[in-house]
Amino acid sequence: MSKKDALGYGMFLMPVHHPEKPLAQCYDEDLELVVLCEQYGFAEFWVGEHHSSQLENIVMPEIFIGKALGLSQHIRLGPAPICLLYHHPVQVAGRLAFLDHLSHGRINLCFGPGAVPSDLEMHGVDPAQSGEMVQESIDTILEIWSTDPPYHCQGKHWNFNLEKHVNRELGIGGIHKPFQKPHPPISIPGISPKSSSLRFAGQRGYSAFSHHMLCRDVLREQWNTYQSGAREAGAEADRSTWKVSRNVFVAEDGDEARQKARANSLGWCIDYILQLTRYGAGNLDMWKPDNVMTDTECNLDYFMDQIVIAGDPDEVAAAILALYEDLGGFGTFVTVAHDWDDKVAWLKSLELFSTEVMPAIERALT
Repeated sequence: MSKKDALGYGMFLMPVHHPEKPLAQCYDEDLELVVLCEQYGFAEFWVGEHHSSQLENIVMPEIFIGKALGLSQHIRLGPAPICLLYHHPVQVAGRLAFLDHLSHGRINLCFGPGAVPSDLEMHGVDPAQSGEMVQESIDTILEIWSTDPPYHCQGKHWNFNLEKHVNRELGIGGIHKPFQKPHPPISIPGISPKSSSLRFAGQRGYSAFSHHMLCRDVLREQWNTYQSGAREAGAEADRSTWKVSRNVFVAEDGDEARQKARANSLGWCIDYILQLTRYGAGNLDMWKPDNVMTDTECNLDYFMDQIVIAGDPDEVAAAILALYEDLGGFGTFVTVAHDWDDKVAWLKSLELFSTEVMPAIERALT
């Protein structure tokens, strides 16, 4: 990736809201953020899917995106991820094709599993089968989008038939294809260093989407894994397709930014994810830079010191450029949205990021 390659920007809305905030207010603020991100030059906006969480409270990102499309004009929108374990592939294929036409081709896709323990339980999903379920679902969706009926699909996890009632004269038996050809851009999320999901993404030519709580060594190993997958398929991985995410907070004064980020919803969100991970997995290994770190050491102090990017505009721009150079380049820097527990401060952070940090990075990379 050359210095002349422009860095794109995205926003990822998990979301993690304070549970005492009314749901309607949460959604109104999230939609307001979409509009602001478009005004400030972000290229893409991602929305998470969770079904039984009081904090991560967007149940169906496609519905949220449908409303956001009417409030915006250019920004690309996508679910991140669509939790394929919880939906029949036929339903996913039809809904996403419909949404792509509604958007006139402004949809991005991110396909992955779910992670909230209560969501997995509610849908009766064995997490050990999540990888093969995701791949089977993707294959089924892409087959629907690339071929015409009749269909006879007998998979390990999903079956469907559309053979007896295919009648072109009556216009029944067809499943819609997307607006974008052959389909909207696909990303695959990854957490572990040698993620089988990212190897699969490399093999298929999908974009890699790295989690916002990973250290640089893990991110480098993820790229190596993705690159290995691409080479197995006879291709060379393109760094401009790699999405790297981080938690960011900007203020006029660097010390103030770091103090606020630790005390506000950013620090609260990281602490919540650590608690949820400990509850679901029993340990925090997935977030550790090495196997020497203990669970006790894998805490908010570590993330604030090593992972979170907080400071004044010059400090934040320098930190993002250092991450870019250290990793060898990537295509999109995705910031993480947080609850507006202090709306004024969060709006100022977004303004400073877009009007000072982004231009400084552009100047450095050109």
